[in-house]
Amino acid sequence: MPDTQDLIKQVHHYHQETKHNFNRYARSLGYLDWANQPNPFRRYQGAPLVKLPLLRLDEPPLSPSYDALYESILPPQPLTLKTLSRFFEYALSITAWKAYGGTRWALRSNPSSGNLHPTEGYCILGTYPALPLEPGLYHYAPKEHGLEYRCQYAPDAVHELLAPFPPDTFLVGLSSIHWREAWKYGERAFRYCQHDIGHALGTLRIAAATLGWRLIVLTGVDDHTIGTLLGIQRDQDFLQTEPEFPELLAAVLTIQPESEVSIPLTVDSCHVQQCSEGSWHGTANRLSRDNPVPWEIIDEVTAASWKHSRETDALTLFPFNSACTTSPKEESSPSLLAGAIIHQRRSAVAFDGKTSIPLARFYAMLSRIMPHSERPVSQRPVPWDAVPWDPTIHLGVFVHRVDGLSPGLYLLIRHHDPAMRQVFQQAMHAHFSWITPPGCPSELPFYLLEEGHAQQLAMQLSCWQDIAGDSAFSLGMIAEFDASLNRYGPWFYRRLFWEAGLIGQVLYLEAEAAGVRATGIGCFFDDPVHRVFGFYPSTQFQSLYHFTVGGPIEDRRLTTLPPYEGTSL
Repeated sequence: MPDTQDLIKQVHHYHQETKHNFNRYARSLGYLDWANQPNPFRRYQGAPLVKLPLLRLDEPPLSPSYDALYESILPPQPLTLKTLSRFFEYALSITAWKAYGGTRWALRSNPSSGNLHPTEGYCILGTYPALPLEPGLYHYAPKEHGLEYRCQYAPDAVHELLAPFPPDTFLVGLSSIHWREAWKYGERAFRYCQHDIGHALGTLRIAAATLGWRLIVLTGVDDHTIGTLLGIQRDQDFLQTEPEFPELLAAVLTIQPESEVSIPLTVDSCHVQQCSEGSWHGTANRLSRDNPVPWEIIDEVTAASWKHSRETDALTLFPFNSACTTSPKEESSPSLLAGAIIHQRRSAVAFDGKTSIPLARFYAMLSRIMPHSERPVSQRPVPWDAVPWDPTIHLGVFVHRVDGLSPGLYLLIRHHDPAMRQVFQQAMHAHFSWITPPGCPSELPFYLLEEGHAQQLAMQLSCWQDIAGDSAFSLGMIAEFDASLNRYGPWFYRRLFWEAGLIGQVLYLEAEAAGVRATGIGCFFDDPVHRVFGFYPSTQFQSLYHFTVGGPIEDRRLTTLPPYEGTSL
């Protein structure tokens, strides 16, 4: 096994051991200094800013219904300044401000651990008939809802870069600023940054879906190429500032193919180099008052999970048809617009301990997170058509309050391969019952493992947080850990967390559509979770992220303000 893969496992185990006592020793060292909290908004000083139009929900491009995102074939909207604005609005923008005691903070379309937002968004634009923007690299500025013009590409260079893709395709990129999480969470920050990338990938894909567009992660690109294309490896633009690290590059296809077409899952590094030789604008702003405290283990795992390889894989795109959709048994109200659900999404801070969820709605939620891996990637439902790999994350579910379903411990297998059940059975406790619960759809591999009230257990496993037991249900996202690293290499470690965050994003929106609320749980005791299911001490399966859904308790002390001047909630 490569040394880097050993290091990934060592670092992951270190995360487990230190997670529960980090705050205690961090405070003793003075690391949790709230005065040192970084500025949540990266700007490039000196870069021209193009403000995007602020659109009302009833202004074109109009939002489809929420269910239509998953169940309908939406006509693609042309790439214009308004559609690009709507794309970033639903993906990465501010959705509201909260205020209390003279302090205010922004909420965004993309969730973030501790609302710290380490994720930065970029787009690479060519020349398009209806888009009055110069070709080049742009950084999205959420506070201004605008695009900062970072690099002016030569038209020939960007044309060659985008030539392998369908017409009117543009690229989006995501990066992470580890310090935005590390100042508060220390070595756990790397995990949380990767969760946030998964959530942002979800918001990007769903934002594209509202416009009838597709979005596909270009998994074949190496990290150095992504960093070069996004300009975040230009040391001269980041002097004395917190560095950004490349995460992913995706293609946004604004035209639906009329026939079968193949697109690459990479970009040509020579064309990227030609683009990087354009005219650059702006330098990164300083986010912290003091110098960031070094967390060497974050640097180690960053280096160990760095993707050096470049694959030349391609993906076959098929014209949209009914096979691309899913139909849960219970639908949300047709009056629920996707845009409204995206705007109202919040992370619950407490649950009432009594709200239950109808059984049909619960199964509908689970159906939405099934990727249907038996289909070709491009024919999988949104957002699972964005990630060109088979599912690696499964759910251990603690059911507390679902009407018609016994409380207890359950397992959802997200892979279509029937052999996965046997793999899990061999890895888990022998006494588990593996019963299909009443009313469960035949296409949903969902099993009762052990009946009984598990609120207290769920709370204990999630760092004694009440939200894990006071909800209708909570869950742990369990990764095929060893098999994934062995198959792909240590760089896939980050992708495991991306997939977990993507599941979380679907559940966030599903909860809002169901009239309840959700929140991610990053703090949990890994190995005790593994003991509950029977995985310990093997690393064959590892729990990467917890999540919980239920009836929220609203904090009435907080004031909610519009996201941008001149807009309404």
